[in-house]
Amino acid sequence: MNKTIRRASVFALLLVFALLVRATWVQFYEGTALADDKDNRRNAIETYAEPLGNIIVAGESITGSARTKDGDLEYKRTYTDGKLYAAVTGYASQSYAPTQLEGIYQDLLNGADNRLKTAMDTVTNKRADPGNVVTTIDPDVQKAAYKALGDNKGAAVAIDPTTGKILAVVSTPSYDPSSLTDANTAGTAWKKLTADSEKPLTNRALRQPLPPGSTFKLVVASAALENGLYSSVDEKTDSPDPYTLPGTTTVLKNESTSAPCENATIRVALQYSCNNVFGHMAVQLGQDKVRAMAEKFGFNDDSQDVPVRAYASVYPSDMDKAQTGLSGIGQFDVTATPLQMAMVSAAIANGGKLISPHMVSQITDSGGDVLKNYDDEAGTTQVVSSGTAEQLQSAMQTVVEKGTGTNALIDGVTVGGKTGTAQHGENNSKTPYAWFTSYGKSDSTGKEVAVAVMVEQSDAARSEVSGNGLAAPVAKAMMQAALKS
Repeated sequence: MNKTIRRASVFALLLVFALLVRATWVQFYEGTALADDKDNRRNAIETYAEPLGNIIVAGESITGSARTKDGDLEYKRTYTDGKLYAAVTGYASQSYAPTQLEGIYQDLLNGADNRLKTAMDTVTNKRADPGNVVTTIDPDVQKAAYKALGDNKGAAVAIDPTTGKILAVVSTPSYDPSSLTDANTAGTAWKKLTADSEKPLTNRALRQPLPPGSTFKLVVASAALENGLYSSVDEKTDSPDPYTLPGTTTVLKNESTSAPCENATIRVALQYSCNNVFGHMAVQLGQDKVRAMAEKFGFNDDSQDVPVRAYASVYPSDMDKAQTGLSGIGQFDVTATPLQMAMVSAAIANGGKLISPHMVSQITDSGGDVLKNYDDEAGTTQVVSSGTAEQLQSAMQTVVEKGTGTNALIDGVTVGGKTGTAQHGENNSKTPYAWFTSYGKSDSTGKEVAVAVMVEQSDAARSEVSGNGLAAPVAKAMMQAALKS
Protein backbone atom coordinates (compact mmCIF):
# COMPACT_ATOMS: atom_id res chain seq x y z
CA MET A 1 0.00 0.00 0.00
CA ASN A 2 1.48 3.32 -0.99
CA LYS A 3 1.93 6.16 1.48
CA THR A 4 -0.96 8.32 0.18
CA ILE A 5 -3.54 5.52 0.40
CA ARG A 6 -2.31 4.60 3.87
CA ARG A 7 -2.72 8.16 5.14
CA ALA A 8 -6.18 8.43 3.61
CA SER A 9 -7.21 5.16 5.28
CA VAL A 10 -5.96 6.29 8.67
CA PHE A 11 -7.78 9.62 8.30
CA ALA A 12 -11.00 7.83 7.33
CA LEU A 13 -10.69 5.53 10.35
CA LEU A 14 -10.19 8.54 12.61
CA LEU A 15 -13.33 10.13 11.21
CA VAL A 16 -15.31 6.93 11.82
CA PHE A 17 -13.90 6.74 15.35
CA ALA A 18 -14.85 10.40 15.99
CA LEU A 19 -18.40 9.71 14.80
CA LEU A 20 -18.64 6.68 17.09
CA VAL A 21 -17.37 8.72 20.05
CA ARG A 22 -19.83 11.51 19.32
CA ALA A 23 -22.73 9.11 18.91
CA THR A 24 -21.81 7.40 22.19
CA TRP A 25 -21.56 10.76 23.95
CA VAL A 26 -24.97 11.89 22.69
CA GLN A 27 -26.57 8.54 23.51
CA PHE A 28 -25.22 8.05 27.01
CA TYR A 29 -24.26 11.48 28.31
CA GLU A 30 -26.48 14.01 26.56
CA GLY A 31 -29.45 11.71 26.18
CA THR A 32 -30.92 12.56 29.57
CA ALA A 33 -30.56 16.29 29.01
CA LEU A 34 -32.18 16.06 25.60
CA ALA A 35 -34.99 13.91 26.97
CA ASP A 36 -35.65 16.38 29.80
CA ASP A 37 -35.45 19.48 27.60
CA LYS A 38 -38.62 21.55 27.98
CA ASP A 39 -38.79 21.96 24.20
CA ASN A 40 -38.77 18.21 23.58
CA ARG A 41 -42.28 17.58 22.31
CA ARG A 42 -41.98 13.87 22.98
CA ASN A 43 -42.12 14.52 26.73
CA ALA A 44 -45.51 16.18 26.46
CA ILE A 45 -46.75 13.45 24.11
CA GLU A 46 -45.66 10.78 26.60
CA THR A 47 -47.06 12.65 29.63
CA TYR A 48 -50.48 13.08 28.08
CA ALA A 49 -50.64 9.73 26.29
CA GLU A 50 -52.60 8.27 29.22
CA PRO A 51 -54.77 9.70 32.04
CA LEU A 52 -52.81 11.29 34.89
CA GLY A 53 -53.03 10.22 38.52
CA ASN A 54 -55.20 12.31 40.81
CA ILE A 55 -55.13 14.70 43.75
CA ILE A 56 -57.48 13.50 46.48
CA VAL A 57 -59.50 15.51 49.03
CA ALA A 58 -61.46 13.60 51.68
CA GLY A 59 -61.44 10.43 49.59
CA GLU A 60 -62.64 12.13 46.39
CA SER A 61 -60.60 13.12 43.33
CA ILE A 62 -60.63 16.83 42.63
CA THR A 63 -58.71 16.25 39.39
CA GLY A 64 -59.27 14.04 36.36
CA SER A 65 -58.29 13.52 32.73
CA ALA A 66 -60.31 13.89 29.54
CA ARG A 67 -59.60 12.89 25.95
CA THR A 68 -58.63 15.71 23.63
CA LYS A 69 -60.44 16.20 20.33
CA ASP A 70 -57.40 16.79 18.14
CA GLY A 71 -53.61 17.02 18.09
CA ASP A 72 -50.94 14.57 19.25
CA LEU A 73 -51.72 14.87 22.99
CA GLU A 74 -54.30 12.21 23.84
CA TYR A 75 -55.44 13.57 27.22
CA LYS A 76 -55.66 16.84 29.14
CA ARG A 77 -56.05 17.59 32.85
CA THR A 78 -59.47 18.43 34.27
CA TYR A 79 -60.48 19.92 37.62
CA THR A 80 -63.52 19.66 39.85
CA ASP A 81 -64.24 22.94 41.67
CA GLY A 82 -61.07 24.34 40.14
CA LYS A 83 -61.35 27.83 41.61
CA LEU A 84 -62.00 26.45 45.07
CA TYR A 85 -58.86 24.30 45.13
CA ALA A 86 -56.51 26.24 42.84
CA ALA A 87 -54.28 27.32 45.76
CA VAL A 88 -53.83 23.63 46.60
CA THR A 89 -53.56 21.89 43.23
CA GLY A 90 -51.94 24.50 41.02
CA TYR A 91 -52.26 23.44 37.39
CA ALA A 92 -50.95 20.81 34.98
CA SER A 93 -50.86 22.33 31.51
CA GLN A 94 -50.01 21.04 28.04
CA SER A 95 -48.31 24.41 27.43
CA TYR A 96 -46.84 25.58 30.74
CA ALA A 97 -44.78 24.04 33.53
CA PRO A 98 -46.96 22.56 36.30
CA THR A 99 -47.27 24.34 39.65
CA GLN A 100 -48.13 23.60 43.29
CA LEU A 101 -48.92 19.93 43.98
CA GLU A 102 -49.21 19.26 40.25
CA GLY A 103 -45.60 20.38 39.83
CA ILE A 104 -44.10 18.82 42.96
CA TYR A 105 -45.60 15.41 42.20
CA GLN A 106 -45.42 15.62 38.42
CA ASP A 107 -43.50 12.34 38.04
CA LEU A 108 -45.78 10.51 40.45
CA LEU A 109 -48.91 11.74 38.68
CA ASN A 110 -47.68 10.89 35.17
CA GLY A 111 -46.16 7.51 36.07
CA ALA A 112 -42.49 8.44 35.62
CA ASP A 113 -41.63 8.00 39.32
CA ASN A 114 -39.41 4.91 39.67
CA ARG A 115 -41.21 3.92 42.88
CA LEU A 116 -44.24 3.07 40.75
CA LYS A 117 -42.46 0.62 38.46
CA THR A 118 -43.13 -3.11 38.68
CA ALA A 119 -40.45 -5.66 37.74
CA MET A 120 -42.11 -6.05 34.33
CA ASP A 121 -42.17 -2.25 33.82
CA THR A 122 -38.43 -2.20 34.43
CA VAL A 123 -37.78 -5.00 31.94
CA THR A 124 -39.99 -3.53 29.23
CA ASN A 125 -39.15 0.11 30.07
CA LYS A 126 -42.88 0.81 30.11
CA ARG A 127 -44.17 3.83 31.97
CA ALA A 128 -45.90 2.71 35.16
CA ASP A 129 -49.52 3.37 36.08
CA PRO A 130 -49.64 6.80 37.72
CA GLY A 131 -49.90 7.36 41.47
CA ASN A 132 -52.12 9.64 43.53
CA VAL A 133 -51.63 12.47 46.02
CA VAL A 134 -53.79 12.29 49.16
CA THR A 135 -54.16 15.73 50.77
CA THR A 136 -55.00 16.77 54.33
CA ILE A 137 -57.53 19.34 53.11
CA ASP A 138 -60.99 19.34 54.74
CA PRO A 139 -63.47 20.29 51.99
CA ASP A 140 -65.91 21.85 54.47
CA VAL A 141 -63.26 24.18 55.88
CA GLN A 142 -61.98 24.99 52.38
CA LYS A 143 -65.49 25.87 51.19
CA ALA A 144 -66.23 27.92 54.32
CA ALA A 145 -63.11 30.03 53.81
CA TYR A 146 -63.70 30.53 50.09
CA LYS A 147 -67.33 31.54 50.63
CA ALA A 148 -66.57 33.85 53.56
CA LEU A 149 -63.77 35.65 51.71
CA GLY A 150 -66.17 36.15 48.81
CA ASP A 151 -65.19 39.02 46.53
CA ASN A 152 -62.49 40.27 48.88
CA LYS A 153 -58.85 40.01 47.90
CA GLY A 154 -57.20 37.93 50.59
CA ALA A 155 -56.24 34.51 51.89
CA ALA A 156 -56.88 32.05 54.69
CA VAL A 157 -55.17 28.98 56.17
CA ALA A 158 -56.42 26.47 58.73
CA ILE A 159 -54.24 23.95 60.60
CA ASP A 160 -54.97 21.13 63.03
CA PRO A 161 -52.60 22.14 65.87
CA THR A 162 -52.28 18.58 67.19
CA THR A 163 -51.17 16.99 63.90
CA GLY A 164 -49.90 19.82 61.67
CA LYS A 165 -52.40 18.86 58.97
CA ILE A 166 -53.38 21.84 56.84
CA LEU A 167 -57.17 21.80 56.55
CA ALA A 168 -57.62 24.72 54.17
CA VAL A 169 -55.53 26.89 51.84
CA VAL A 170 -57.56 29.57 50.08
CA SER A 171 -56.47 32.57 48.01
CA THR A 172 -58.86 35.07 46.44
CA PRO A 173 -59.49 36.09 43.77
CA SER A 174 -58.88 32.63 42.39
CA TYR A 175 -58.75 31.18 38.88
CA ASP A 176 -59.88 28.00 37.16
CA PRO A 177 -56.86 25.77 36.38
CA SER A 178 -58.94 24.11 33.63
CA SER A 179 -58.46 27.22 31.50
CA LEU A 180 -54.73 26.45 31.25
CA THR A 181 -54.81 22.72 30.53
CA ASP A 182 -55.52 22.64 26.78
CA ALA A 183 -52.72 23.76 24.46
CA ASN A 184 -55.29 25.21 22.04
CA THR A 185 -56.70 27.68 24.57
CA ALA A 186 -54.01 28.01 27.27
CA GLY A 187 -52.16 30.90 25.59
CA THR A 188 -55.20 33.19 25.59
CA ALA A 189 -56.08 32.28 29.17
CA TRP A 190 -52.49 32.82 30.31
CA LYS A 191 -52.34 36.32 28.83
CA LYS A 192 -55.61 37.24 30.51
CA LEU A 193 -54.57 35.88 33.92
CA THR A 194 -51.11 37.44 33.93
CA ALA A 195 -52.50 40.81 32.81
CA ASP A 196 -55.14 40.84 35.56
CA SER A 197 -54.28 43.54 38.12
CA GLU A 198 -55.88 41.41 40.87
CA LYS A 199 -53.15 38.77 40.35
CA PRO A 200 -55.30 35.64 40.62
CA LEU A 201 -52.29 33.37 39.97
CA THR A 202 -50.62 34.59 43.18
CA ASN A 203 -51.04 32.17 46.08
CA ARG A 204 -51.63 34.75 48.80
CA ALA A 205 -51.97 32.10 51.49
CA LEU A 206 -48.44 30.73 51.06
CA ARG A 207 -46.46 33.04 48.82
CA GLN A 208 -47.30 36.67 49.59
CA PRO A 209 -45.83 37.87 52.91
CA LEU A 210 -47.33 41.17 54.08
CA PRO A 211 -47.04 43.24 57.29
CA PRO A 212 -48.95 41.25 59.95
CA GLY A 213 -49.75 44.25 62.11
CA SER A 214 -50.88 43.57 65.64
CA THR A 215 -51.14 39.80 65.19
CA PHE A 216 -47.33 39.86 65.60
CA LYS A 217 -47.82 41.06 69.19
CA LEU A 218 -48.35 37.40 70.10
CA VAL A 219 -44.72 36.74 69.14
CA VAL A 220 -43.48 39.70 71.20
CA ALA A 221 -45.59 38.61 74.19
CA SER A 222 -44.11 35.11 73.85
CA ALA A 223 -40.58 36.55 73.90
CA ALA A 224 -41.36 38.70 76.95
CA LEU A 225 -42.68 35.74 78.96
CA GLU A 226 -40.02 33.26 77.83
CA ASN A 227 -37.16 35.68 78.53
CA GLY A 228 -38.46 36.64 81.96
CA LEU A 229 -39.13 40.29 81.14
CA TYR A 230 -42.55 39.66 82.69
CA SER A 231 -43.58 36.62 84.68
CA SER A 232 -47.29 36.65 83.87
CA VAL A 233 -49.79 38.04 81.40
CA ASP A 234 -51.39 39.73 84.41
CA GLU A 235 -48.27 41.52 85.65
CA LYS A 236 -48.26 45.25 84.97
CA THR A 237 -45.74 46.28 82.33
CA ASP A 238 -43.48 49.30 82.16
CA SER A 239 -45.33 51.02 79.31
CA PRO A 240 -45.56 54.81 79.10
CA ASP A 241 -48.51 56.19 77.16
CA PRO A 242 -47.85 58.05 74.96
CA TYR A 243 -44.64 56.24 73.98
CA THR A 244 -42.08 58.05 71.87
CA LEU A 245 -39.88 55.82 69.73
CA PRO A 246 -36.24 56.06 70.89
CA GLY A 247 -34.12 58.69 69.15
CA THR A 248 -37.14 60.21 67.39
CA THR A 249 -40.05 62.54 67.98
CA THR A 250 -42.48 59.92 66.64
CA VAL A 251 -45.20 58.97 69.10
CA LEU A 252 -46.52 55.42 68.85
CA LYS A 253 -50.27 55.98 69.02
CA ASN A 254 -52.99 53.55 70.05
CA GLU A 255 -56.12 52.97 67.99
CA SER A 256 -58.28 53.96 70.96
CA THR A 257 -57.18 57.01 72.94
CA SER A 258 -59.38 55.93 75.85
CA ALA A 259 -57.97 52.40 76.13
CA PRO A 260 -56.23 51.67 79.48
CA CYS A 261 -52.83 51.12 77.85
CA GLU A 262 -50.50 52.92 80.27
CA ASN A 263 -48.48 50.23 82.11
CA ALA A 264 -51.12 47.71 80.95
CA THR A 265 -50.69 44.00 81.56
CA ILE A 266 -50.04 41.76 78.55
CA ARG A 267 -53.64 40.52 78.81
CA VAL A 268 -55.08 44.04 78.70
CA ALA A 269 -52.57 45.11 76.05
CA LEU A 270 -53.68 42.26 73.79
CA GLN A 271 -57.34 42.92 74.61
CA TYR A 272 -57.09 46.57 73.51
CA SER A 273 -54.17 46.02 71.10
CA CYS A 274 -51.98 48.63 72.84
CA ASN A 275 -49.18 49.71 70.51
CA ASN A 276 -47.25 51.53 73.24
CA VAL A 277 -46.95 48.33 75.29
CA PHE A 278 -45.58 46.10 72.54
CA GLY A 279 -43.46 48.77 70.89
CA HIS A 280 -41.72 49.48 74.20
CA MET A 281 -41.57 45.76 75.01
CA ALA A 282 -39.71 45.03 71.77
CA VAL A 283 -37.18 47.76 72.58
CA GLN A 284 -36.76 46.40 76.12
CA LEU A 285 -36.15 42.87 74.81
CA GLY A 286 -33.96 43.97 71.94
CA GLN A 287 -34.25 42.81 68.37
CA ASP A 288 -32.14 39.67 68.88
CA LYS A 289 -34.49 38.16 71.46
CA VAL A 290 -37.58 39.03 69.45
CA ARG A 291 -35.99 37.59 66.31
CA ALA A 292 -35.01 34.38 68.12
CA MET A 293 -38.62 33.89 69.19
CA ALA A 294 -39.97 34.76 65.73
CA GLU A 295 -37.65 32.20 64.16
CA LYS A 296 -38.83 29.49 66.57
CA PHE A 297 -42.34 30.14 65.26
CA GLY A 298 -41.03 29.83 61.66
CA PHE A 299 -40.01 33.32 60.55
CA ASN A 300 -36.91 33.72 58.35
CA ASP A 301 -37.23 30.13 57.11
CA ASP A 302 -36.58 30.16 53.37
CA SER A 303 -37.10 26.40 53.09
CA GLN A 304 -40.63 26.10 54.47
CA ASP A 305 -42.14 23.24 52.43
CA VAL A 306 -45.71 22.10 53.04
CA PRO A 307 -44.71 20.51 50.54
CA VAL A 308 -45.27 23.57 48.33
CA ARG A 309 -42.42 25.99 49.06
CA ALA A 310 -43.88 28.88 51.06
CA TYR A 311 -42.23 32.29 50.87
CA ALA A 312 -40.29 33.18 53.99
CA SER A 313 -41.98 35.38 56.56
CA VAL A 314 -39.42 37.95 57.69
CA TYR A 315 -38.28 39.45 60.96
CA PRO A 316 -35.53 41.89 59.90
CA SER A 317 -31.96 42.43 61.14
CA ASP A 318 -29.78 45.48 61.79
CA MET A 319 -32.55 47.72 63.09
CA ASP A 320 -32.12 50.72 65.34
CA LYS A 321 -34.21 51.02 68.49
CA ALA A 322 -36.98 52.99 66.81
CA GLN A 323 -37.28 50.41 64.05
CA THR A 324 -37.22 47.64 66.66
CA GLY A 325 -40.13 49.38 68.38
CA LEU A 326 -42.10 49.44 65.13
CA SER A 327 -41.30 45.77 64.57
CA GLY A 328 -42.96 45.03 67.91
CA ILE A 329 -46.33 45.96 66.43
CA GLY A 330 -45.77 44.03 63.20
CA GLN A 331 -44.70 47.02 61.13
CA PHE A 332 -41.40 48.36 59.70
CA ASP A 333 -40.03 45.44 57.59
CA VAL A 334 -41.82 42.59 59.39
CA THR A 335 -43.81 40.44 56.95
CA ALA A 336 -45.79 37.24 57.31
CA THR A 337 -47.93 34.87 55.27
CA PRO A 338 -51.30 33.64 56.52
CA LEU A 339 -49.62 30.23 56.84
CA GLN A 340 -47.07 31.72 59.25
CA MET A 341 -49.64 33.42 61.44
CA ALA A 342 -51.72 30.24 61.55
CA MET A 343 -48.55 28.50 62.77
CA VAL A 344 -48.24 31.02 65.61
CA SER A 345 -51.76 30.29 66.84
CA ALA A 346 -51.30 26.55 66.29
CA ALA A 347 -48.19 26.43 68.49
CA ILE A 348 -49.86 28.42 71.28
CA ALA A 349 -52.98 26.24 71.11
CA ASN A 350 -50.90 23.04 71.23
CA GLY A 351 -49.15 23.72 74.52
CA GLY A 352 -46.26 25.55 72.88
CA LYS A 353 -45.46 22.73 70.43
CA LEU A 354 -45.45 23.46 66.71
CA ILE A 355 -46.10 20.40 64.54
CA SER A 356 -44.69 20.84 61.05
CA PRO A 357 -47.58 21.99 58.83
CA HIS A 358 -48.25 19.84 55.76
CA MET A 359 -51.08 19.54 53.24
CA VAL A 360 -50.21 16.12 51.83
CA SER A 361 -51.00 13.12 53.99
CA GLN A 362 -49.78 10.33 51.69
CA ILE A 363 -48.68 9.53 48.18
CA THR A 364 -49.80 6.17 46.80
CA ASP A 365 -49.45 3.97 43.75
CA SER A 366 -52.38 3.29 41.44
CA GLY A 367 -53.61 0.48 43.68
CA GLY A 368 -53.63 2.63 46.81
CA ASP A 369 -50.49 1.21 48.40
CA VAL A 370 -48.70 3.95 50.37
CA LEU A 371 -45.34 5.05 48.97
CA LYS A 372 -44.76 7.72 51.63
CA ASN A 373 -46.72 8.79 54.70
CA TYR A 374 -46.12 12.44 55.57
CA ASP A 375 -48.30 12.31 58.68
CA ASP A 376 -45.74 10.01 60.30
CA GLU A 377 -42.85 12.33 59.44
CA ALA A 378 -44.16 15.63 60.82
CA GLY A 379 -41.54 17.16 63.09
CA THR A 380 -42.16 18.96 66.39
CA THR A 381 -40.61 22.17 67.73
CA GLN A 382 -41.10 23.35 71.33
CA VAL A 383 -41.58 27.04 70.63
CA VAL A 384 -42.61 28.18 74.11
CA SER A 385 -43.14 26.37 77.39
CA SER A 386 -46.51 24.86 78.19
CA GLY A 387 -46.91 27.48 80.94
CA THR A 388 -46.35 30.36 78.55
CA ALA A 389 -48.71 28.78 76.03
CA GLU A 390 -51.41 28.40 78.67
CA GLN A 391 -51.11 32.05 79.69
CA LEU A 392 -51.27 33.24 76.08
CA GLN A 393 -54.29 31.04 75.42
CA SER A 394 -56.06 32.73 78.31
CA ALA A 395 -55.10 36.21 77.10
CA MET A 396 -56.23 35.42 73.55
CA GLN A 397 -59.57 34.23 74.92
CA THR A 398 -59.96 37.62 76.61
CA VAL A 399 -59.42 39.30 73.20
CA VAL A 400 -62.35 37.37 71.75
CA GLU A 401 -64.64 37.48 74.77
CA LYS A 402 -64.35 41.20 75.57
CA GLY A 403 -61.67 42.74 73.39
CA THR A 404 -61.09 43.54 69.73
CA GLY A 405 -62.02 40.07 68.42
CA THR A 406 -65.64 39.55 69.46
CA ASN A 407 -66.77 38.69 65.94
CA ALA A 408 -65.05 35.31 66.33
CA LEU A 409 -67.18 34.14 69.27
CA ILE A 410 -68.74 30.69 68.73
CA ASP A 411 -71.23 28.98 71.04
CA GLY A 412 -69.83 25.77 72.50
CA VAL A 413 -66.27 26.59 71.40
CA THR A 414 -63.42 28.12 73.37
CA VAL A 415 -61.91 30.69 71.00
CA GLY A 416 -58.74 32.70 71.43
CA GLY A 417 -57.58 35.22 68.86
CA LYS A 418 -55.72 38.38 67.93
CA THR A 419 -56.72 41.07 65.50
CA GLY A 420 -54.40 43.11 63.34
CA THR A 421 -54.68 46.12 61.05
CA ALA A 422 -51.41 46.71 59.22
CA GLN A 423 -50.47 49.99 57.58
CA HIS A 424 -50.14 49.92 53.80
CA GLY A 425 -48.32 52.42 51.64
CA GLU A 426 -46.26 55.50 52.48
CA ASN A 427 -47.73 57.21 55.55
CA ASN A 428 -50.48 54.58 55.49
CA SER A 429 -51.86 56.16 52.32
CA LYS A 430 -53.42 52.94 51.01
CA THR A 431 -56.12 50.68 52.42
CA PRO A 432 -54.73 48.81 55.47
CA TYR A 433 -54.49 45.03 55.63
CA ALA A 434 -56.97 43.35 57.96
CA TRP A 435 -55.71 40.30 59.89
CA PHE A 436 -57.06 37.80 62.36
CA THR A 437 -55.34 34.75 63.80
CA SER A 438 -57.03 32.41 66.23
CA TYR A 439 -57.58 28.95 67.60
CA GLY A 440 -60.79 27.18 68.52
CA LYS A 441 -61.42 24.16 70.73
CA SER A 442 -64.77 22.38 70.87
CA ASP A 443 -66.09 22.25 74.44
CA SER A 444 -67.83 18.92 73.73
CA THR A 445 -65.32 16.98 71.62
CA GLY A 446 -61.98 18.67 72.38
CA LYS A 447 -61.29 18.97 68.67
CA GLU A 448 -59.01 21.91 67.78
CA VAL A 449 -58.18 24.15 64.85
CA ALA A 450 -55.91 27.16 64.28
CA VAL A 451 -56.67 29.75 61.63
CA ALA A 452 -55.20 32.88 60.07
CA VAL A 453 -57.03 35.22 57.70
CA MET A 454 -55.71 38.22 55.78
CA VAL A 455 -57.95 40.57 53.83
CA GLU A 456 -55.82 42.64 51.49
CA GLN A 457 -58.58 44.59 49.79
CA SER A 458 -62.35 44.82 50.21
CA ASP A 459 -65.28 47.07 49.36
CA ALA A 460 -65.46 48.31 52.97
CA ALA A 461 -64.87 51.96 53.68
CA ARG A 462 -61.36 52.70 54.92
CA SER A 463 -62.71 53.63 58.36
CA GLU A 464 -64.35 50.21 58.60
CA VAL A 465 -61.26 48.17 57.76
CA SER A 466 -60.28 46.12 60.81
CA GLY A 467 -59.27 42.62 61.72
CA ASN A 468 -62.44 42.15 63.73
CA GLY A 469 -64.71 43.55 61.05
CA LEU A 470 -63.30 41.83 57.95
CA ALA A 471 -61.07 38.90 58.93
CA ALA A 472 -62.60 37.56 62.15
CA PRO A 473 -65.92 36.54 60.50
CA VAL A 474 -63.98 34.49 57.94
CA ALA A 475 -62.02 32.78 60.73
CA LYS A 476 -65.25 32.10 62.59
CA ALA A 477 -66.80 30.39 59.57
CA MET A 478 -63.69 28.24 59.14
CA MET A 479 -63.54 27.25 62.81
CA GLN A 480 -67.21 26.34 62.81
CA ALA A 481 -66.71 24.12 59.76
CA ALA A 482 -63.65 22.42 61.27
CA LEU A 483 -65.18 21.80 64.70
CA LYS A 484 -68.66 20.68 63.76
CA SER A 485 -69.47 17.36 65.42
